[in-house]
Amino acid sequence: MDVELPELPFSLRTYGPDGHWAHEDGILSGWAGPRQDRFVPPTGESLDPAADAPRLLGAPEGDFQLIARVTVGFNGSFDAGVLYVHVGERAWAKLCLENSPDVPTVCTVVTRGHSDDCNSFTVDGSSVWLRVSRTGRAFAFHASRDGKHWTFVRLFTLGDEKETDAALIGFMAQSPMGEG
Repeated sequence: MDVELPELPFSLRTYGPDGHWAHEDGILSGWAGPRQDRFVPPTGESLDPAADAPRLLGAPEGDFQLIARVTVGFNGSFDAGVLYVHVGERAWAKLCLENSPDVPTVCTVVTRGHSDDCNSFTVDGSSVWLRVSRTGRAFAFHASRDGKHWTFVRLFTLGDEKETDAALIGFMAQSPMGEG
C-alpha cells in the first residue's frame, strides 16, 4: 500500500506486518503486533518470530533530513517508535524512543549482518523529537526533548554511495517482548 503524506516530498510504502498506519491532521500513527521487531542478535541466535516489524518507507533523493516528534504508548519492554533506514536485508538502522526496559530512552541500532544496540539518554514522558539525516553516504541520528536543541546520537554508514543513495527511509513500530 502506498501512502502520501503532504509533509514529505516522497511517497511511502508499507513493508512487513500490518502496521495499521493512519494519517490525520498531520499526525501519522501505527502500531506493532505482538513480538514484532527488526533485530539480528550479535550472538547469531534467531529471534523468530520477532524478526519483522511494520515499516512505512520511501526513497528520498539526495541529502535529506527526516524529523518527527515520536510519541509511544508504552505497554511492554522495548516497545518503540522508530525512524528507520533500510539499505538491505541485513543492513539497516533504527533511531528509537524505546521503553528500555522500564524507562523511555533514546536508543539506536545499526545492523551490518548483525545488530548492535546503544542507549543514549532517558526521556521524561512518552514523546521526543527524532531526526535522521543523510549527507553523501553518511547517516546521522539526532534527538531533542523540545524540537529546538538537538543532541548528536550517532554517525554511521551502511554501504557505499550507490547503496546509501538507494536507501529507504521512514517509520517503524516495534513490540519485541510485548503484545503490541
